[in-house]
Amino acid sequence: MSETFYPYVIFLPTTKKQKVLQAIFGSKVPIGILKFSIDLGISEKIYQKDLIKSLSYSNKTVISHLKAMTDLGILKENMEKTESNGRIVWMKCYILTDLGKWFALLLTREDTLSRDEKAEIIRSVFRSYIKWVKELSEKLHVNKEILREIFLKEMK
Repeated sequence: MSETFYPYVIFLPTTKKQKVLQAIFGSKVPIGILKFSIDLGISEKIYQKDLIKSLSYSNKTVISHLKAMTDLGILKENMEKTESNGRIVWMKCYILTDLGKWFALLLTREDTLSRDEKAEIIRSVFRSYIKWVKELSEKLHVNKEILREIFLKEMK
């Protein structure tokens, strides 16, 4: 039996690794939030009111998980001003950070992502990986020219 495997690499903040993993996998609510985002479009805004309508959890539960995921850098919180029935209303919305997108990718099939979403993910992962390799190579005193040669050889 031949099965295709995809490598999943997630860069976690070293000081918050346990908290981030617990926040995502310690409850069904964060998984529901990530799946909602996938269904909406991984780069789209997640409006708090739509999320609360969609998930079968109390407002308090959803909001507490949104706060935790924001505090851990999985979501980024924004406020938008809109007009409704002649009144100005402020709406809370969220977007997935790069870290949030990586977790969402664990829950989705590759064929459900658009070409643009896949390209954005590749660029984001590559940028993060290069930053990590650069910092590690500086700590270990690895010559950057050697890394550059390896990169150029592999990109041919």
